[in-house]
Amino acid sequence: MAPVVTGETGLTGALLDRVARPADAADLDRAALHLLDWLGCALAASTEHLGRALADWGGAEASRGESSAIGLGPTGAATAAFVNGGLGNLLEMDDLHRPSILHAGDVVVPAALAAAQAAGIGGPGLLHAILAGYEVALRIGQAAAAQGYSGWYNSSSCGVFGAAVAAAQAGGLGREASLDALGHAGMQAAGLWQCRLEPTDSKQIAAAHAARAGVTAAALAARGLRGPRAILEGRLGFFATLYPGAEPEAVLDRPDAGWLLHEVSFKPWPACRHTHPAIAAALALRGKLADGSPLRIELRTYDAAIDFCDNPHPASDHEARFSLQHAVAAALLRGAPALADSGAAARQDAAIQALRARVRVQACPEASAAFPPLMSATLDVIDAAGQHHQADCPSAPGDPEDPLSPAQIATKFETNASVAGLSRQAAQTLAGAALALPRSPEATSFYHLLAKAAVPARQGELT
Repeated sequence: MAPVVTGETGLTGALLDRVARPADAADLDRAALHLLDWLGCALAASTEHLGRALADWGGAEASRGESSAIGLGPTGAATAAFVNGGLGNLLEMDDLHRPSILHAGDVVVPAALAAAQAAGIGGPGLLHAILAGYEVALRIGQAAAAQGYSGWYNSSSCGVFGAAVAAAQAGGLGREASLDALGHAGMQAAGLWQCRLEPTDSKQIAAAHAARAGVTAAALAARGLRGPRAILEGRLGFFATLYPGAEPEAVLDRPDAGWLLHEVSFKPWPACRHTHPAIAAALALRGKLADGSPLRIELRTYDAAIDFCDNPHPASDHEARFSLQHAVAAALLRGAPALADSGAAARQDAAIQALRARVRVQACPEASAAFPPLMSATLDVIDAAGQHHQADCPSAPGDPEDPLSPAQIATKFETNASVAGLSRQAAQTLAGAALALPRSPEATSFYHLLAKAAVPARQGELT
């Protein structure tokens, strides 16, 4: 790996210089949408077994503070970051940056939010911390993912740097302390992909760890503890040891680009992002097929999607969200997927099972060569009348090429909030406060509403 020369403070210093720039109204509004989207995902996930387990663990920690852990209530910043950090990806509705193969919101938003509540900073400060955290995580991630997937879970191993910067900015750390925080974060980088090869909850715990590690890194740096400045490009640093195939210079690609947050995709459906192009293609054909079960269904997509999601017989909700066959069958029969469409009733539905068995998955060399910057799929179907139909999805809904509108993101939030027990009015009140953060110097209203929403027994008080 060739050395990258960036000045005396190396890549970490160059990244801090980048995120020190101002953010305009459009940038802050976009950050507020990502905060809202994450919050809906976390609220819905708090009702799941793992969500309740995280809250139980946080309660046992008995830490005190002003930061809100969803499902638990007020607690210390590190505990809140850990509990909330485990929720964002649980139901597979989290945002995604394709070039870095990274779900930055899962770790950056919990860290920024916990630190911002603890420090009592206003809306623009919170949102700028989120912008900065995404920028750092995504730039490190795109360098790490230069050769595609590795054995490391980028959202955790790369995301920890974004969490540290977000917490440092929210906590008002200066440049020197922020450099130390990034060094401490790199020393805690972790998260192996073995978790996806077994039925575990470890992916969520890896994200939780990264969020908490970022908060802890910033808190220790604020107290004068020093961290390695060449943590990214050093001979024994992050890239050389965890990602030897990385392209460290990609951290500084496109120096004149705007905030990378604008390049992040939102998920419209609760499923692995690798299934979304297939779902979109299936929805494009729905209603065009002759009545009766199709004679043939052939899905062509990229290798990584097949590696992650080739599962014709999903045995759990989680497996159904990672099944291309189930995604196509459910979308053709039921339309746009909802949470219930990965549940036991849907998995055991005779019509879905029969259609799932007809889905043949094949690798597409062109799609594989275009990954990770592009995620695509083609669906070929011969219907019951013998007619041939084809749908191509070069990029899925929610990608920058086909973005979700703010109204669609707000609707997704309301749907997720209802899973957690919030009324429509309560959800709209909380969403309104989140979306008003760019113009909320105090952010008091949002923090107050979030604190209530974090405690299931108090959710009805939001109105």
